[in-house]
Formats: sequence, C-alpha cells, structure tokens
Amino acid sequence: LKDIFGPMFEAMLKGEMNHHLGYESNDKGEKETSNRRNGYGKKSVKTTAGEVEISVPRDRDGSFEPYLIPKRQKDVSEMENKVISMYARGMSQRDISATVEDIYGFSVSHEMISDITDAVLPELEEWQTRPLSNCYAFLFVDCMYTTIRNQYETKKYAVYTILGYTIDGKKDILGLWLNETESKHKWMQIFDELKARGIEDIFFISMDGVSGLEEGARAIFPDVTVQRCIVHLIRNAIKYVPSKDYKAFTASLKKVYGAQSLKACQSAFEAFKQQWSAYPGAIDVWIRNFHHVEQLYDYGSAIRKIMYTTNAVESIHSSFRKVTKKGAFPNENALLKVLFLRTKELEKKWNGGHIQNWSMVMNQLLIHDKLESRVLKYI
Repeated sequence: LKDIFGPMFEAMLKGEMNHHLGYESNDKGEKETSNRRNGYGKKSVKTTAGEVEISVPRDRDGSFEPYLIPKRQKDVSEMENKVISMYARGMSQRDISATVEDIYGFSVSHEMISDITDAVLPELEEWQTRPLSNCYAFLFVDCMYTTIRNQYETKKYAVYTILGYTIDGKKDILGLWLNETESKHKWMQIFDELKARGIEDIFFISMDGVSGLEEGARAIFPDVTVQRCIVHLIRNAIKYVPSKDYKAFTASLKKVYGAQSLKACQSAFEAFKQQWSAYPGAIDVWIRNFHHVEQLYDYGSAIRKIMYTTNAVESIHSSFRKVTKKGAFPNENALLKVLFLRTKELEKKWNGGHIQNWSMVMNQLLIHDKLESRVLKYI
C-alpha cells in the first residue's frame, strides 16, 4: 500500500498543477501565464498503511493550492474511504480500478482494492457481535439469494436479514447470516445468539414462512407472537390462479385481511371460499394459514399495519440487490463486506428517525392486556 500511495498522490498533484498553470510539463508552446513550475517540496502524509513521503509540485508565485491534499493537511486516508464508498455502492474491483485510472491516470490493482476494503472486516466483526437493545417490539425476517464462487463451482447462498423496531421506534438491523440450508437447529442458534447479545423480549416477529424459524424463535422467546406475511400468502395463493382472474381474486382477498373486525373478516373468508372454490390450491393456502389472519384482530389497527407484512425488511433486500447483481462473489467475506457497507449507507439515510405513527403504536401496545406489563418493563 505504501509503495503505491506515494506515486498515486504525486501523479494526482502533477495533474492539478497542469490544470492550475494551463499547460503540461515540458510544453514548449506559448504560455498564457508568466507563472512557471518551481521544483518540488517534500511532504509526509498519513495513510492507513502509515506515513508516506511525497513530492509536492511548486510554482514560482506560490499561487498553487492543491485540492487533493491542501496545504497543511497531512491525513489522506479519505482516498481509501472513497474506494470503500465505491465498493459500498456495488462497483466491482475491476470497475473501481478502471474508474481510478480514468480519473487520475494510473492503475490500482484488484489486490490493492481488496486490501483497502478488507479494512472494514474488523468493524464488520464488531458490528455482528455488538450488544443489542433489551427489547424489540417488532422483528422482520426475510432472505435473499446470491451466488458465491468456490474454486470451480458456484453455490447459491441464502442471506438472512433481521430488522428490528426498538421500543423507542428506531430501526436496527440486528445482523446478517449466510446459510446454504435452512433448519430449525440453525434458527435456534441465531435466536440464542440474539439473546446472548442482550435481547430479553420480542413482541412480534413477521416472517415469510421460512422453514424452522417459528419453532426456533419460540424455543428461545416463548412469549413471541409469530406472524406470517400476508403479502407472501397472496403470492403463494395466486400461483394456483389463472392470470385473467388475478385482479378479482386479490380484490376478494383484500376484503378478508382488510376487514374492520374479526367477525367481518371471518364472514368475508366464508364468502371468499365459496366464490373461488374452483381453485382449491389457492384456498388451501389461506385455510392452512387463516389463524395468522385471525390473530391480527387481537391488536389495534396501527399494530396490524406494521406486523402484517415483511415489506420493511424486503426494502432492505431490494437495496442489497443493487450491489450484488454484478455476479458471483469469490468468498463469504467479499459478500459480507459489501452488504455491511450497504447497511451503513442505509443507517445514514435513516439518521435515527422514528417509525411513522409510532406514538399510536405505543398507545395500542399499552392498552393490550397481554402486552401492557411487558411494555412498561422497558419504557
């Protein structure tokens, strides 16, 4: 790193001097200015790899003010942060190398970029094991699939993300886990890890029917309410419905899960089953999961609006896909680096803001018989 940073910064400063004077070194043509180059001065700058001594070009009238490394500035690690920022936005090592060469006129090897981005690995490890809040009102669990290239073969890996809403109404990504397979045992390990990191209570978990998750969660947090995502149930059901009937079918379903009361919901469900009896596969999806619809009505409308879908964490995965769509990753660390950096970008956007309408959610949690004492314990 030290060997390449010196020539890298010197090449950039020479380019700045060319721009400042309006002509390149050794240009024999007529000049528009009487100002000329006046040799070089020595400067020691700090990088994450240690101090590097560079030659800074000077001009005769002393008007040259470097933009890249301003006078009296000695810390240039920001350049490495720019490389990390490009990586966080989904640019491949090849793209970053080409971009640096296009802008500054020198090449940066893939190995160097990998070394620079590896600087986030200790922070990633610390983030993955950091203490968590003692209570989360809501957790949302979802997975996305991406590819890791292992020598001569590629494998699909499931990336599981858990997003939490704290009792204060703040968003918190609890962690990222990679799995080749899904199992109750693995989910028990994950929830056991969450408990070891400080979580004492979880009110609700919204999920998409991930194998083993519900059993794993209840084994560690027995009082948790597990909610199947209604949007996923709709997607599962319309697989059995011809496309010409999608619109009418989903409109009938909305009368079920969007009803104002449990009685109205149950009545709408009976009508729904009769109306669409020609599609037993679609109806069976809802019969098997109807208790997840019914339990929504145990809570107020503000709580229902949050817990009925995993859209909150799906939007995070949508953001992740923008930075993983380039292709296969060479190893798990390469994938985790880019997902962690993307997570930090998302946290900056949230900027500590509260969940919309959180005061109403808290009021409804406090008036619920089974939740009141649990809420009061943590506020």
